[in-house]
Amino acid sequence: MAARTASKSGQQRTSNIIVNGVLILICLLWTIPTIGVLVTSFRDSRDIFTTGWWTVLPHRGVVDAGEIKIAPDVDVNGPITIDGVTHTFAEWRQGVTMPDKRIITWYGNKRTRTLHVQESKWIWFGANLTLDNYKNVITGQDISYKDAEGNTIIRKGSNFSAAFLNSIAVTVPSTIIPILIAAFAAYGFAWINFPGRKFFFTLVVALLVVPLQLALVPILQDYTVLGLNGTYMAMWLAHTGFGLPLAIYLLFNYISTIPRDILESAFIDGASNFTIFTQLIFPLSVPALASFAIFQFLWVWNDYLVALVFLGDKNRVVTVALAAMVGEKGADWHLLTSGAFISMVLPLVIFFALQRYFVRGLMAGSVKG
Repeated sequence: MAARTASKSGQQRTSNIIVNGVLILICLLWTIPTIGVLVTSFRDSRDIFTTGWWTVLPHRGVVDAGEIKIAPDVDVNGPITIDGVTHTFAEWRQGVTMPDKRIITWYGNKRTRTLHVQESKWIWFGANLTLDNYKNVITGQDISYKDAEGNTIIRKGSNFSAAFLNSIAVTVPSTIIPILIAAFAAYGFAWINFPGRKFFFTLVVALLVVPLQLALVPILQDYTVLGLNGTYMAMWLAHTGFGLPLAIYLLFNYISTIPRDILESAFIDGASNFTIFTQLIFPLSVPALASFAIFQFLWVWNDYLVALVFLGDKNRVVTVALAAMVGEKGADWHLLTSGAFISMVLPLVIFFALQRYFVRGLMAGSVKG
């Protein structure tokens, strides 16, 4: 029996090691491109054009180790001897590996009488990191840098800071407004009896499968008539309408699981529906509210289509600004990487700030007893 138990324990341990190893490998493969883009966003443009991002990691590479001058009395047209090794000018021009592993290469033509010496060694920190890429993207000022051929290129910055502020102005109200409306609606559907409750709730659920692209043209026509096209109000109303069905459904599943005894006790004490909602339901629904807030914030922040249709180029958000950078600065992709990571900062902060509620909100209403 003991041997069987030990064998089963060993098999379980081996299985865990294999599973964990595969998961770690998948995470590494998924993360490596992101790390590469992050490192690129901090590298000098000249380094980006000549070396890969992995050169910032410890690696064995060839570095300059000085130069050798040929004496004036040496005939460069014949064999040339350096440190006991003899070769012709053409061979030195191609580069010669010495017995001590140094690489000696003739620089220029014969008149220079100069050879460059390189050696292979471990480079523990080969990065020339800089914040210039981020400064050039954020400020919108004229920027200059050298390309792979050494030519100085001057371009206009992207003024990404304005797009970042525009995204905040669009996303924050577009997240708060549907949460408040959906919370009231979910409470009504869950605990208040009124005519047509089941029909209206079924209608809300049915709206979840309607693609928002169907509504873009009609809404745009109405906005044009009302003079709302190109304004923040247009974005707030559009994202509120598109986000309400999911918000109501998610919050309904959570609010309907709150024990009925709590509400009955409040009714006996004379509390109104508004008081019950503000004093009991809303505080108890924080996990579901936070879960939807993450979904809505990330969806609105990363939205490109709705912003392009209703806001246009008048007030660029980060997604529209990034798309414009692809066309305007497609060759300057070191600036694109910086802009991409600037756009990721706030969503990451929101997610990590609310992640402890995320799973609780997703599991809302999934188990009832």
